[in-house]
Amino acid sequence: MHVQHLEKRYGANAPAIFSDISFTINRGEFVCMIGHSGCGKSTILNILAGLEHPTTGHVSMNGHHVTQPGLERGVVFQGHALMPWLTVAQNVALAVRARYPGMNKADVTQKVLHYLTMVNLQDAQHKRPSELSGGMRQRVGIARAFSTTPDMLLMDEPFGALDALTRGVIQEELLRICAKTGQTVFMITHDVDEAILLADRLILMSNGPQAHIAEIVENPLPRNRVRTSIHHQPGFYDLRNHLVDFLVRRSALASQTSH
Repeated sequence: MHVQHLEKRYGANAPAIFSDISFTINRGEFVCMIGHSGCGKSTILNILAGLEHPTTGHVSMNGHHVTQPGLERGVVFQGHALMPWLTVAQNVALAVRARYPGMNKADVTQKVLHYLTMVNLQDAQHKRPSELSGGMRQRVGIARAFSTTPDMLLMDEPFGALDALTRGVIQEELLRICAKTGQTVFMITHDVDEAILLADRLILMSNGPQAHIAEIVENPLPRNRVRTSIHHQPGFYDLRNHLVDFLVRRSALASQTSH
């Protein structure tokens, strides 16, 4: 995916929320965007998803401009957005049928079970969302997104509402699935440790309004990162201190110097 010179304004005379946002996401890469509230992270993700249009600039994927939602881009929001009257399996089947409209019932059922097993929810397939914990509902959302075999997964703080233990479990699920499938991911997070664990590259946004990309940081830690031992790896604290320093001090400075 290529993102070129995005700017977003709500009104002709309104200040830009962000401007000149350009970056590339390579196939199989996991990219996290970090920044304070108000810098336009979610709006950028919505533009990548085709849910919003930029004021200027454009996004292209597989040689085509992104102008509307498409099944080649799976989206997972902080809220699970499951249909409450459907079972877990029926929620995932809805996405599978949208992606494969000619697939017969038996193959749909098999595919649904495959993706629910991937997130360890095969035993909950007949339950409704109200019968699940918040973490389980979010895992259904992840299974549903993966079930359409998207070229890219877009995730907007998908674990932000979860407790720390559940969050850690789902982070590890996501790492395992991405390692197995080679999934390309763009994710927004406020959590520095989450970004270090998951991301190959980190895009650091200056404060809004008129936010911009202050820095793009390569994660020097090797890809087989494990949540319980990552803090023992050489370079972890250097990277963590760099990111925390950015969020605490330099994000505001970067915003001021751009005005």
